[in-house]
Amino acid sequence: MIKKTRHTGLVIRNLNKSLNFYENLGFQLWKREVEEGKFIDTVVGIQSVSVETAKLHGPDGSMIELLQYHSHPEKKEKVNSPSNTLGCSHIAFTVDNIEETCKQIIDMGGNLVNHPAISPSGNVKVAYCHDIDGIILELVEELV
Repeated sequence: MIKKTRHTGLVIRNLNKSLNFYENLGFQLWKREVEEGKFIDTVVGIQSVSVETAKLHGPDGSMIELLQYHSHPEKKEKVNSPSNTLGCSHIAFTVDNIEETCKQIIDMGGNLVNHPAISPSGNVKVAYCHDIDGIILELVEELV
């Protein structure tokens, strides 16, 4: 039985650039390391793997893990996938000011899927965007 969500892992191209991106959005680096050897080979199912990871805490205590595979980089680019792509769809964040956050993401090299839209209930304003690796981020500003 699942007790809690531990973290969300995001495979990225350049750890330093992605760290900068997510730290600018309010995450704080907790732990950074290079993992190699039998244990990590077993866990990820790739032999002789070298993966550098960074775990970052959000302001609410949530955690994301950024993973850069040095030994086996993905050859296929996943850039700005549509929201109906199979697999993990997106990661959602609650923000204070959605317009400012959207502008910040664009300024850092990401892009918008949609301009912020108010839900039919009027309770939230929501925008989808892509980070610098094309990963979909959902931004939600609570209005009430």
